[in-house]
Amino acid sequence: MAATKIIDAPRNGHEMAPLNTRARGDGTHGVTIVLTASQRNSVSSVEIPGEPDRAAWSGKMQFFLSIIGYSVGLGNIWRFPYLCQQNGGGAFLIPFMVMLILEGVPLFLIELGIGQRMRLGALGVWNTIHPWLGGIGISSCIVTLFVALYYNVIITWVFFYLFNSFRYPLPWASCPTNGTVEVEECARSSETAYFWYRTTLDAAPSMDEPGGLKWWIVLCLFLSWTIVFFIVMKGIQSSGKVVYFTSLFPYIVLTIFFIRGITLRGASAGLIHMYTPKVEKLADPTVWLDAATQVFYSFGLAFGSLIAFGSYNPPKNNCVRDVLLVSVCNAITAIYASVVIFAILGFKATVNVDRCIDLNKDILTKHGLLQFKNATMEEYESVLMKIDKSELVSLELEECSLSKQLDNAAEGTGLAFIVITQAIVELPGAPFWAVLFFTMLLSLGLGSQIGILEGMLCTLFDIDIIKRVKKQHVTGVVCLFCFSVGFIFCTGAGEYWLKMFDSFAGTIGLVVVALMETIAVVYVYGHERFTEDIYQMTGYRPGLYWQLTWRYIGPVIMSAILVSSVVFMVIRNPTYGAWNAQLGAVQQSNYPPWVMGIALAMILAGVLPMPIVFLMRSFQCLKVDLDIHQGSIRRNETTASTKEMIDNDDDENDEDDYS
Repeated sequence: MAATKIIDAPRNGHEMAPLNTRARGDGTHGVTIVLTASQRNSVSSVEIPGEPDRAAWSGKMQFFLSIIGYSVGLGNIWRFPYLCQQNGGGAFLIPFMVMLILEGVPLFLIELGIGQRMRLGALGVWNTIHPWLGGIGISSCIVTLFVALYYNVIITWVFFYLFNSFRYPLPWASCPTNGTVEVEECARSSETAYFWYRTTLDAAPSMDEPGGLKWWIVLCLFLSWTIVFFIVMKGIQSSGKVVYFTSLFPYIVLTIFFIRGITLRGASAGLIHMYTPKVEKLADPTVWLDAATQVFYSFGLAFGSLIAFGSYNPPKNNCVRDVLLVSVCNAITAIYASVVIFAILGFKATVNVDRCIDLNKDILTKHGLLQFKNATMEEYESVLMKIDKSELVSLELEECSLSKQLDNAAEGTGLAFIVITQAIVELPGAPFWAVLFFTMLLSLGLGSQIGILEGMLCTLFDIDIIKRVKKQHVTGVVCLFCFSVGFIFCTGAGEYWLKMFDSFAGTIGLVVVALMETIAVVYVYGHERFTEDIYQMTGYRPGLYWQLTWRYIGPVIMSAILVSSVVFMVIRNPTYGAWNAQLGAVQQSNYPPWVMGIALAMILAGVLPMPIVFLMRSFQCLKVDLDIHQGSIRRNETTASTKEMIDNDDDENDEDDYS
């Protein structure tokens, strides 16, 4: 006869009853009957579902530093300054702050709050809300895997530059020579561009001709994944200790660079150029779209990492305060980093203009137009004014313009490995500054990579069969798999593959996942219930601002990002920058058809699990009581919007559930 146990407990809307009660360990079969009261009007009455023995942060500071290290990443250093420069200078801060308030902060609270409430990873959370939504967790995990693959390659390149920073003089300070003549490829480009494309990447001419594996990149990639494995192998028990370095060290380095940067010649010119507001740019809708996209990716939304971080919090943690603090810190860091970057770029531009003027003085002196090479600027400019345009061309005089130098915008790897390295060479004690800079990039990269992997592994451990395996073993298999796939980034076409992954693997999929997460929480789980959950956990009841952004504004902004991304992808033929060794320059090339096929497959792999799981479970092709997380699927109350859907599903499975 089945054993029956009766429990009297306060109702909180998320009590879990086992779906499959066959293996109890004592030879009996039984069900759990939950007798609950209906009142939920006390903050102290909150009771959290999920795993009672779930890992937890050792303290508030560890959680805060982990989430700062995750959300404040490389994009704050090499993406935000570029967007400011291209989209109106200081005026870009207006759309950025607007999108931060209307999009970033509300979505941030949804992920952090639902993770803390359910105390489960991404897969368990969406199965808890409704089994038909389980595909959201799968999609999130797949997209996170794609991003983890190429994000660690950036750390690999940083390691290579860091090791070379201990040499004096720096290896990218001058062009190599064949005897007494500079290598032609370097002479046609620049010292830093040559070191990046030829010495570091040994860049191939195209993706169709990748060349072989570059052993130095393979070794650095192995080192990167080895370090990441040892950091995350025990979950937050091991990674939580590392974040004290990865989160705080970048701020120390930024401050050192800030103090040094603002004292450099030309720093003020760089800052004025960057922050001079061009208000007319605000009428361009792409500026607002860039701001929304930057906010979305700078927070690391939809990876499942924020849900995982929230699930390790105690039930009474004030997640609203955490969201506001991290949001402010993220925005201030982006602005602070852009000040540092443009102070250094202003110095670099000033040095380049001085070199240009010296070169022009040499030419004018040789042609007898200028009396002395060390002539004053007034004498130099007066001679230039007397020369007509045709003579300027025949003399091969260059235009020495500070604004033109500052307008040569760069982002991503071009900013970090070419532009900034050129500026570092000009600093006294260049190796010291190079070591500092690349150690900072390493800290930022590792902080984000830890969060990305933690979100993916937390999702995997929501699956019961994987939960039985030691975390070190699962983490080792994941890291080994990623290292093996990462070989495609170790060829001469490695940077081209990384840009393809960055353009396709982590864009559309993440936006779709974030949109579905919002719909799931606000319209399926219910915005009123989620509001009550926040009140139960924090004592603060989200008001009109939160309701409007959750229900209407946030979904509209994400839909706009999604539609525009698809439209731009179709209208603009996707290209990548391939290195032309003969010209010593980057040329835009079309992706080969087979590469576009891979890109399309990655997009579909990140999106299709959601409709597939929905259809399979709605048509009973996939059993609802799969061991995703024991007890994570049954609910004891519903919202009006989902009652019919849930009731139909439950009616068809009543016999299985209570057998």
